Amino acid sequence: MKKLIVTLAAWLMSLATSLAQSEGKPFHAHIYNNEYEVYMKINFYEEDIQVPGQELYGSLPGFFGKEHNSFCWVITSAKVKGKTATISLINDYGSEDLTATLTLQNDSTYILKQTEGSTLKVPNKGKWQKIPKTLVLKLKK
Repeated sequence: MKKLIVTLAAWLMSLATSLAQSEGKPFHAHIYNNEYEVYMKINFYEEDIQVPGQELYGSLPGFFGKEHNSFCWVITSAKVKGKTATISLINDYGSEDLTATLTLQNDSTYILKQTEGSTLKVPNKGKWQKIPKTLVLKLKK
């Protein structure tokens, strides 16, 4: 019985992972970095992501957000080529923008690399926290 429960749990976890990546669409995902408490919700294929509480922006390729905060960087464009997407982001004030690449490393790991423009930063305890030029994000399960 114990073996059956463990097997069923493992199967459910693998099913959730495969559904999160929407059948071979690695750039339709919710990815997260625990250290900086930041995440990305993306769908570079249908570009149908809404920023919670900021629906005024309409449907987008995605956004980069901070846990427990409404501030975000909106992804204005995304071009997928193989396992890498080139993305343009603008902060929700419209005062800063940047270009970055998002690369799929394996089934659950992505690398966000800022290539040009402003520095990616998010509010953290009343101050601006700079995000490293290269950031590892994991698929949120």
